[in-house]
Amino acid sequence: MPMKQLPNPSLYPFRSRWFESGQGRMHYIDEGAGAPIVFVHGMPTWSFLWRNLVRQLRTSHRAVAVDHLGFGLSDKPSDADFHPRAHSERLSALLDSLGLEEVTLVVHDFGGPIGLGHALRRPSTIRRLVLLNTWMWSLSTDERALGVDRIVRGAMGHALYRWFNGSTRWLVPKVLGPNHRLSEEVHRHYVDVTTTSSERVAQLAMARSLVGASDWYGSLWDQRRRLAEIPASFVWGMKDPAFGEADLDRWLELFPDAEVLRLEDVGHFPQEESPGRLLEAFRALPATKVPRRGLGRSEVRT
Repeated sequence: MPMKQLPNPSLYPFRSRWFESGQGRMHYIDEGAGAPIVFVHGMPTWSFLWRNLVRQLRTSHRAVAVDHLGFGLSDKPSDADFHPRAHSERLSALLDSLGLEEVTLVVHDFGGPIGLGHALRRPSTIRRLVLLNTWMWSLSTDERALGVDRIVRGAMGHALYRWFNGSTRWLVPKVLGPNHRLSEEVHRHYVDVTTTSSERVAQLAMARSLVGASDWYGSLWDQRRRLAEIPASFVWGMKDPAFGEADLDRWLELFPDAEVLRLEDVGHFPQEESPGRLLEAFRALPATKVPRRGLGRSEVRT
């Protein structure tokens, strides 16, 4: 299957690599050398979301960014298992194939439960967690999530996702902070990778799993103490309508000593809205693994 042509390849100047998952090829990039950083995207994005960080960090790190099956430049089969657990298991298989150790694992949005599911499977391979506007608990009683679920499970949701590509066309701009806009050129890189209805099966499935996969999210949260000894950092867009301050506070109950960068004017996508401040946060991470307990929390608001 030929790879899609990007609107402007210079914005994504990376060599494409492929992993055969058994249900289709997963696309990923693997740039640079050094301590590995793995970037895990959410909905409805792909590894393009991490491009600014990868371009800068590949000079000092090995930067790996994955496209989940059905997203980005990965294959888009209509009959694959698109449950978040399956995405997480495929991520583990891909990272196992690369033999990565001492990984800084960076997760965002749906990439949170997907990536942290991997961390729970392979805790000895994880050096640090970096979490951006995400969750890992059941949303079965969350009124916001239930409202979204009612829409995406109906005919309107099916049409918005499958026929109108509404997830990338309208949702991505809607959850940015009030002072941020995507350029038309950048926005097209999210819209144009799924040009037909048949290519959007995974997006609709993921949207429906926000509440539909709550049992699995709950099972991850039940194991959260297994992650508690891994050093953690948080970068949080405080104007995010999806995952706001209350969600960050819930995480900080588990990671009371975490480093926290609160981006006061940023929404759901710090990678697009504030790439410079995000890069500074990554460059400030400790070069070696340090115990998490007893350090005290470091917080920055900007």
